[in-house]
Amino acid sequence: MLLARLLDKCVSAGQLTFVDAAGARQTIGHRRRDGPDVTVRIHDRAGQRRLLFNPKLAFGELYMDGRLTIEQGSLYDLLDLLCSAVSEFEEKTWIGRTGIAWGRVTRRLRQYNPVSKARRNVAHHYDLSGRLYDLFLDEDKQYSCAYFNSDSDSLEEAQNNKKRHIAAKLLLEPGQKILDIGCGWGGLALYLAREAEAEVTGLTLSAEQHGVAEKRAGKAGLARKVRFRLQDYREERETYDRIVSVGMFEHVGVTHYREFFGKLRSMLKEDGVALLHTIGRAGPPGSTNPWLAKYIFPGGYTPALSEIMSVVEKEGLWVTDIEVLRLHYASTLREWRLRFEANRDEIRDLYDERFCRMWEFYLTGCELSFRRMDQLVFQIQIARRQDAVPLTRNYIERWEEMHDDEAASAAA
Repeated sequence: MLLARLLDKCVSAGQLTFVDAAGARQTIGHRRRDGPDVTVRIHDRAGQRRLLFNPKLAFGELYMDGRLTIEQGSLYDLLDLLCSAVSEFEEKTWIGRTGIAWGRVTRRLRQYNPVSKARRNVAHHYDLSGRLYDLFLDEDKQYSCAYFNSDSDSLEEAQNNKKRHIAAKLLLEPGQKILDIGCGWGGLALYLAREAEAEVTGLTLSAEQHGVAEKRAGKAGLARKVRFRLQDYREERETYDRIVSVGMFEHVGVTHYREFFGKLRSMLKEDGVALLHTIGRAGPPGSTNPWLAKYIFPGGYTPALSEIMSVVEKEGLWVTDIEVLRLHYASTLREWRLRFEANRDEIRDLYDERFCRMWEFYLTGCELSFRRMDQLVFQIQIARRQDAVPLTRNYIERWEEMHDDEAASAAA
């Protein structure tokens, strides 16, 4: 296989054996203790051709369809080996260089995201069965990077840490008006309302999430303090003391960054504070993996910090704090992956075997993109005035010490 010969230049740890449609075996890499030993079988010649010309898309598709099976090792081992070789593949092979160039040329077109398209993109992923998310998320259904204060933290504890950490950076006070852009199933909005005695508005484009969030507010006795709207952020007209957005900016689209921060500025009061929590990349601007864009997050993109900062500057906003979360999301995704595996039979009954393979590929690949590649999370605190927050970060720790985990879990 030509692809195997090309990959052989890039695999520096571990060993990968391809068995082609005719039964011929070809082994690449170098068997070492620090790398996995994996054997995959490709069951048809058409699949072999697809792997050659578009490997980033074809690997996932062939695995989903059962046309590529793993005979030795695990899916984690396979993707670990491939993720470790990606940068070398993109630099050293004509296929890799062509894919990178094409992704950069077309990314702005593919991320064009008006309101109507944004609704369709959100529905593709977030309007799946609510039961699916119950089976692998924490009890509060936080579908974003958790915050692990220690390796012994459970997923529930780490997600509570995340909510508390974000709340501390917002400098909450009773009676404030807070906007949560991309509120998910409502867990963070309910937490903020309970902890700060604030009035919170949550926005989502997912009908499934909106219904669950409203029910949760009623059950928690917070329906008068927390309201959820099935609405795009661009349609919001009110102003707020605090604005928070967690795990939503990845869906904005690079062509709409100026629009996003301009809208944030117009909604934020003069002395207000905003907190943006988003997946990003440690390197320069790039493009979205084509398999992930097609099957999991259409229109999605994780920005470089330079792409965010240049637009924030143009909108005349102050960046008052940046925190970079590195392996926190790898640990989060590991917990999701293990829970998904433990409940795989029930998830297969909800959907089918192909769906399970697709989501296994998604969760495993994303975990390894944080462990082996340049993916990370930015928490960016933003204000309209430079004196909107204290001059030192001591207030974050003080707030966290005053608010224990019991209040966080009570909002679930």
